[in-house]
Amino acid sequence: MQCLRCDSNHIRRDRKPRGKQNYICADCGRQFIQYHNPKGYSDEMKRECLEMYVNSSGLRTIERVKKVHHTTIIFWIKQIGRQLPENPETTEIPEIMEIDELETFLDSKKTKFWCGA
Repeated sequence: MQCLRCDSNHIRRDRKPRGKQNYICADCGRQFIQYHNPKGYSDEMKRECLEMYVNSSGLRTIERVKKVHHTTIIFWIKQIGRQLPENPETTEIPEIMEIDELETFLDSKKTKFWCGA
């Protein structure tokens, strides 16, 4: 058996939580289980979830349909977002632009109905 980090053969047995024998590398201190089985979603599942998100499906909808937790989907979105360039290069100025409406209330209300005024 070899260490997963440094490929050392100087391995010793460590504790045994939940019935699985842990091992520790004497050289680098990495703890691991002998039969490491990585879990996770397939690349196809990630692609489908991200495609649904890009096509305006909500996170909770994707969670219900694909049985993937919404925080996992948010993590995938952030991973993809880090790969995008900061400022995309544009050589032409658009003639038509779509802007969403957003109203913001910055001041306090003049009348407080719940105070009897």
